[in-house]
Amino acid sequence: MTDMPNDEFRPAYYQLFVTGELEERVRAAYHKLKSCDLCARYCHVDRTQTIEGAVCRTGEEVVVHSFGPHHGEEKPLSGWRGSGTIFFSWCNLRCVYCQNWEISHKGTGHEVTPEEIAGMMLDLQDQGCHNINFVSPSHAVAQIISGVYCAVQRGLRLPLVYNSGGYDSLEALQLLDGIIDIYMPDMKYGDSLLGRQYSKVSDYTEVNQKAVQEMHRQVGDLVIDGSGLAKRGLLIRHLVLPEGQAGTEQVLAFIGRELSRDTYVNIMDQYYPCYRADEYPPLDRRLRHEDFVRALEVARKCRLHRLVRSNH
Repeated sequence: MTDMPNDEFRPAYYQLFVTGELEERVRAAYHKLKSCDLCARYCHVDRTQTIEGAVCRTGEEVVVHSFGPHHGEEKPLSGWRGSGTIFFSWCNLRCVYCQNWEISHKGTGHEVTPEEIAGMMLDLQDQGCHNINFVSPSHAVAQIISGVYCAVQRGLRLPLVYNSGGYDSLEALQLLDGIIDIYMPDMKYGDSLLGRQYSKVSDYTEVNQKAVQEMHRQVGDLVIDGSGLAKRGLLIRHLVLPEGQAGTEQVLAFIGRELSRDTYVNIMDQYYPCYRADEYPPLDRRLRHEDFVRALEVARKCRLHRLVRSNH
C-alpha cells in the first residue's frame, strides 16, 4: 500500500489553473463538442446544435439526476463524511442489466450549466465530503472541465474522482490528464462479444483496456493518506455476473499482467436482475455465492492483493 502524509496533498487541477492550462482545456473540450469524440462511440455529432444521432442524448447542457454525500462507495472514497457524488443522467452504454436504468436510459433529471455544476461541487465541499465524485461522466467531459474551472476560482480544493463505465475515448482522457486525481472505471467484460451482447457496443474490451492503461499512466496506483482516504490513483471496479458472463478471469489477468499487481480492485458481488435482464439468461438470476468465490480465487492466482469492498 502506498501512503502519504495528510498535509502533502494538492489536487492535480490546481497547478493547471495556476498556469492557465485549465482554461485552455475548457476551450479545447468545447471545440470537441462540435464533432464529438468525447466518448468511445465517436458519433461526431455537433452537440452544441443537436442531440440527434448522439448515443448519450446530451447536448451542450448536461443532465444531472442528483448530488450529495454518498456513504456507499469504497472506504477510501467514502471515509466518514462521504464521497461528494454528482450523478449525470444518460450514458454511452446500453447495459441490459443496468441497476440505474431510469437515470441512464430514460435520462431523469434536469439540465444544468457548468456554473451550476461548480456550485454543486462547492456545496459538497462545504458539507465536508472528502472528494468530488463524477458518476457516469463520459459524455459530460467538456461540461465537467468547465465546471472545475469555475469552481477552483471559488475555492474548490478536493480530489476529483472520474467514476465511469470504462468506455472512454483517449481524446477525452488526454483532456482530463492533470485534472482528475482518482480514476474509478468499470472493467465490465474480458471479451468484447459479451460487451456486444449485454452493453450494445462492439469493441468494449479493446477500448476499455486502452482507456484503463491511459488512466494508470496518468495517476498510477492508488495512494492512500494516513487517515485512510484516497488522494490519487486508479481504482477498478468489476461486477461479477452469473456463470462467468463478465469474463472475470480475462479481466483480472489483464490487470495483473498489464497494469500493476498493486492495483486497487473492487470485485463486486451485488449483481441482481434489473431492467431487461430477464431476456438474457443466465443474467435472469442473482449471482451465486460460488460464482463470487471463484472470482476471488482468480484474483489470488493473478496475485492481486489490494482487493476492496464497497460500504453498502
